[in-house]
Amino acid sequence: MKNSGVTFGIQIMRHMKIEKHPYGKLPDGKKVFLFTLSNEPGMEVDITNYGGIVTAIRIPDKSKNPGDVVLGFDRLEGYLGEHPYFGAIVGRFANRISRAAFVLDGKKYKLAANQGNNHLHGGIKGFDKVVWTPSVEKKPDAVTLKLGYNSPDMEEGYPGNLMVEVDYTLNDRNELVIEYRTSTDKKTHVNLTNHSYFNLNNCRGDILDHILMIDADRVTELNDESIPTGRILEVEGTCFDFRAAKPVGQDIAETAPGYDINYVVNNYDGEMKRIAALYHEASGRSLDVLTTLPGVQLYTSNYIGSIHGKKGIEYKKHAAICLETQHFPDTPNQPDFPSTVLHPGNTYEQATIYRFKW
Repeated sequence: MKNSGVTFGIQIMRHMKIEKHPYGKLPDGKKVFLFTLSNEPGMEVDITNYGGIVTAIRIPDKSKNPGDVVLGFDRLEGYLGEHPYFGAIVGRFANRISRAAFVLDGKKYKLAANQGNNHLHGGIKGFDKVVWTPSVEKKPDAVTLKLGYNSPDMEEGYPGNLMVEVDYTLNDRNELVIEYRTSTDKKTHVNLTNHSYFNLNNCRGDILDHILMIDADRVTELNDESIPTGRILEVEGTCFDFRAAKPVGQDIAETAPGYDINYVVNNYDGEMKRIAALYHEASGRSLDVLTTLPGVQLYTSNYIGSIHGKKGIEYKKHAAICLETQHFPDTPNQPDFPSTVLHPGNTYEQATIYRFKW
C-alpha cells in the first residue's frame, strides 16, 4: 500500500517511475518525504529521506501476488521512536567500535558508548536519525533517489567535515543498487551500510526456514561483547558454515541467541561480486546480495522482543535476517583488518546490490 496524500509523479518512459509523497514532520517542524521507485516487472521500493530508510520493498511471489519483504512501520512516527535500525543508512561507522574510542595519528577520539562500553552504528544520533537532502535522477532503464548529508567535524566524536552521498537506484532487472560516496577535510574513519531486515514471506513468521548461502570461508572471532578479537576463524565444521546453502534455522541453536557475526568475503578485491543468496521456497522469492565490500554481517533479529510493524504485524525474535555489507567491526582498533581510514583528497566509494527474483 502506498502512502496516502498528495503525490507528485515523475514518469520515466512508460514503465520506470518515481513518486514523491509527504511523509510527515519532525518535532522541529522539518518536513520529511517518502519516495516510491517502481519498475515494469512489478517491484516497488519506498525510501524516506529521514535516515535514508528503506521502508518497504514490494515484489510478487511465484503466483504473482505482491508482498512486502522488509520489516518497518507504516508511519514516520514509528521510525522516530526506538527501533533496531529498520532499513536505515548506518554511519559514520557501521557495527561496533570497542571502548567507544580510537586513536588516529596519535590523537585519541572518544565516541558515544551507546551499547554497553562500546560504540554502535554511528552513536546516539547517527546517519539513521538525520534528514537527508533528496534529489532525483532519471535514466531510460532506472530511477535513482540521491540523498546527501554533510556531517560536521566532531559529530558524534568523529574528526572531519564529511560530505556523504548515497544513491538508491531501482533498475528494470529488479535490482536495488545502493552506492555510497564520501569525502573529508580531515583524516577520519568511514564504514557505511544499509540495515534492512529481510523476510521473503511477506514479513510474517520467522526466517528459520529461509535457505541461505554466504560465500565466505571465515568469520571474525568475537569476544563476549561482540567485539572482534583480531583472529580470523574458519567456518568449516561449525554452525557458521553457509558455503553450501542450508536453512537459517538448521544449526542456529549452536550459537544462541542466534547469528550476529561478520563474514570475511572470499577473494576480496574491491570488485562487485555475489557474496550471499537467500531463498524462500513457499513464496518462490529469492534475494542475491552483491557488494564491493570485504565483509557482511549476518544478523538474525535475535533481540527483537515484540514490535508491532506494518499492517499491525507483530515482529518477534528471528522475524528477519540482515545481510549488512561492510568493513569489519572495530577496524579502527584492528590494524590487520582492511583499513577504513579516509584521507582528505580521496573518496570513499562502495556499492551493494540487492537483486530480487520470483
